[in-house]
Amino acid sequence: MVTAVSVVDKYIDFVRKEAIETPEKSWNKIVLGLKANKWKTKLMPKRNISKGYQKLEAMMMSFVADSLGEEKSYVWSNIFAPCEIIQAFHLNMLSIECLSCYFAGYHLEDHFIDFAQNIGLAPTLCSYHKTFVGAVDSGVIPNPKYAVTTSLSCDGNLNTFRYLEKKKGVPFTFLDIPYEEDEASVTYLADQLRQLTKELEQYFHKSFDIEVLKETIRIENETRKELFRFFELQKKHYYPGELISQLYLMMGTHLLMGRRDFLELIQFMNEDIQTYPIFEGKRILWVHLLPFYQESLRQYFNSSDKYQIIASDIIIDYLEELEETKPFEALARKIIKNIYNGSYERKADMLESLVEQLKPDAMIHFCHWGCKQASGGSVLLKERMKETELPMLILDGDGIDKRNSHDGQIKTRLEAFLELIETEGK
Repeated sequence: MVTAVSVVDKYIDFVRKEAIETPEKSWNKIVLGLKANKWKTKLMPKRNISKGYQKLEAMMMSFVADSLGEEKSYVWSNIFAPCEIIQAFHLNMLSIECLSCYFAGYHLEDHFIDFAQNIGLAPTLCSYHKTFVGAVDSGVIPNPKYAVTTSLSCDGNLNTFRYLEKKKGVPFTFLDIPYEEDEASVTYLADQLRQLTKELEQYFHKSFDIEVLKETIRIENETRKELFRFFELQKKHYYPGELISQLYLMMGTHLLMGRRDFLELIQFMNEDIQTYPIFEGKRILWVHLLPFYQESLRQYFNSSDKYQIIASDIIIDYLEELEETKPFEALARKIIKNIYNGSYERKADMLESLVEQLKPDAMIHFCHWGCKQASGGSVLLKERMKETELPMLILDGDGIDKRNSHDGQIKTRLEAFLELIETEGK
């Protein structure tokens, strides 16, 4: 008997084989698969998760599939580039980190990573970047029209986009993010953002309207308030989702922030969550990246009524309201004050504040392979959490490359930690 699952698996295997053997022919089939999944998530949503997370998954699948289906509708970026400015030109921003996750859905991340390393990329480079470079260099991805990246927070950003420019001729804007929060730094970055609008006008032959940017910021401020209301409600209510739901939410807050449809989704989630029962299990505050494929983590957190991730720092990496009357300065301040920029103390301070506000039962910090900030800061954060008496687990692995994550080790450490917080709760 042929099932829908077996058809999907066969298509994934077919696309993977073609991407390896005849990469120049595979791109349209990759996009076709994403479009099919777009309609699947809309018409046949997962029954084990809440309506809000169903809608979120459908929105993210539609966003990526529709963007990739129209080559002139998007620019490549890293996850911390200012999506608000891109949206002001009625373009979509697609981050290479998120796209690499979608390649993982076709089980292509290992092939692309090996391809990138075989042409000389260092094994210690972030696997998200290696996946993307391997996809481009192998001939699978067509060249984009333009790209934007920042020095925040990965030191691989500039090298990756510079490589694409040199090897594939893809023009890009590099935003140099200061560490300091002073006014001189804000002015310096705001001027770079203004220059970015001029470059986008030139490359896409579109006029920039500052009023559109101001409206985007107004919607973003409202969205951020609604998002914190959602986290507050998750302190109380059971709201079933999957590990990948947190990844989709991170995509929304970085690629769709300022769009009205994303605001309306968060508003729906706030109404929907109040129809769910009181949550009696353990609430987890997640730090850094989410290895959505990792089997043991999925086993314990997917649709679990015992353990619920109530928030993640990478979803809410900026907390303040933006001043809409000065949009370039507001966006500059937002990027500079991002918790992934500057000293790790800034991140530790914010997480300590979130602990006080959201009252989680525990914290899990996932140290992604190749991310120096995560590895170096995790010990500092654990010392800070000792002061708050919040149990914290540090897990080592890879956000996308399964070969760098040892399921047995993660399972053993996770189960011991969950048993600890259960015992302490009693």
